[in-house]
Amino acid sequence: MLRIYLKPSDKVGPRRFWGAKPFYRELIRTAKADGIINAVAQNMHYGFSNRGPIRENGSEIADPHLTICVELVGERDQLNIFCRRHGDLLGNKVICLLYTSPSPRDS
Repeated sequence: MLRIYLKPSDKVGPRRFWGAKPFYRELIRTAKADGIINAVAQNMHYGFSNRGPIRENGSEIADPHLTICVELVGERDQLNIFCRRHGDLLGNKVICLLYTSPSPRDS
C-alpha cells in the first residue's frame, strides 16, 4: 500500500480559465493507467502534515490546506515502479510505502 499526503489545493498541469486539475485526481488517473488495482482519495477531518500546523474542517467552510490522503493498493514491485516512474509528481509530498505479507490462507 502506498499513501500520498497532499493538500486539496495542490494542482497539476497548465492553469486554465477555470483552474488547473486537482493533483489528487491526476494521481488516481495515473495509477489507473499504470494498472494499480485500487486507488482512492480520502478527506481528512483533523490533523497536520509535513510538520505544518494542525488544521481542521469547520462545520461550514472546508479548509483547502487540510490533508488529503491518496491510497494506492497494488503489488510491491508495482508500487515501487510507480514511485520511480512518477517521482517528479511525488517529489515534495509526504509518502508512506507499507508492505504487507499475504495471509496464510493465500499461500
